[in-house]
Amino acid sequence: MTDPAAPETTQTETAWTIAKPTALLVLADGTVLEGKGFGASGAVEAEVCFNTAITGYQEILTDPSYTGQIVTFTFPHIGNIGTNDEDLEDLNPARRAGAVGAIFKADITEPSNYRASEHLDAWLKARGIVALSGIDTRALTAHIREHGVPNAVLAHEPSGQFDIDALKARAKAWGGLVGLDLAKEVTSGQSSTWEETPWEWDKGYGSYSVGDGDMHIVALDYGVKRNILRLLAGLGTKVTVLPATATAEDVLALKPDGIFLSNGPGDPAATGEYAVPTIKDLLDTGIPVFGICLGHQMLALALGAKTVKMHQGHHGANHPVKDHTTGKVEIVSMNHGFAVDSGSLPAGVTETHISLFDGSNCGLAVDGKPVFSVQHHPEASPGPQDSHYLFKRFLNLIREKRGEEALAER
Repeated sequence: MTDPAAPETTQTETAWTIAKPTALLVLADGTVLEGKGFGASGAVEAEVCFNTAITGYQEILTDPSYTGQIVTFTFPHIGNIGTNDEDLEDLNPARRAGAVGAIFKADITEPSNYRASEHLDAWLKARGIVALSGIDTRALTAHIREHGVPNAVLAHEPSGQFDIDALKARAKAWGGLVGLDLAKEVTSGQSSTWEETPWEWDKGYGSYSVGDGDMHIVALDYGVKRNILRLLAGLGTKVTVLPATATAEDVLALKPDGIFLSNGPGDPAATGEYAVPTIKDLLDTGIPVFGICLGHQMLALALGAKTVKMHQGHHGANHPVKDHTTGKVEIVSMNHGFAVDSGSLPAGVTETHISLFDGSNCGLAVDGKPVFSVQHHPEASPGPQDSHYLFKRFLNLIREKRGEEALAER
């Protein structure tokens, strides 16, 4: 794979003359891509994926599910709306959960948005994210599609001095995400109550008064996104967030009406070593359960299914998913590199959603029980809102158990 463009280049009649690069992407197979460095200096090893969304780069980079990954943005212009203090998806910014690296085609432009408070480059530096621009991101995306997500090292050195052999050795030696439990690195450290509600035009994020409702959701935080909690609170529920390592006894002591299993990074089988026994105990209680992404995968493991590492994963805001329960096709937001093996779903568990890109599993429900989950992100931050109704579906399972009238899902 070659890259005809690099930072500070000049074009002659026959070729590109490449100036000294200040950032390198070194793949485990020895491929070296040269570009211009942004963000934090230094080097990080991670898995390289690509995201096809055309907006929401700040939410993407702070999504805890991207921990241990370098995000290649296929949309060429990243940074033109700057950054702000509101559009973060990680629950605890001090832990800097989310992507460790970012790759752009074009240089970061000056921000042009009334909500911008900081340039993307300065924000990347503050968060410790290494970034590179000036490569052919389409060529890198094609490489990933053909060969699978590679392990790599992304290095930024303003002087342009690199030990390429050492970087190649480092990329080759990194073991990848299989077997890694990353939820413990990004989860909340303690129990907390969530009170922020969804963003409204020209009003910002609202605040929910805990005393306003009588429905209590306990969310197990494996790397939960803020917008998930906002949508639950926005429906009038009290939301308590517990760490990934919380036990069933910890959850039940709060007397929840519903239990939410969150998204998160890493290998579900690794996190499942301690999470699956807890989930199994919670399933025995009959309390309604809803899982998203990693929560979906670990629910499947608790039910006896298996998970697999995907060739390239699903990352973007334009993925078609069919909901077998309604017969409708929805465009959804996706971010996952592992998936539930649909062939391993046991009797009594129904596949409810599938990806129309590759037929992979995107949802399940337990027959006759108030338990379901989806692989995609119905909170969609960023992304379309086609699947927002799933949060009402969860609340309706609780309302049904309590003998209350159901909410209209749409």
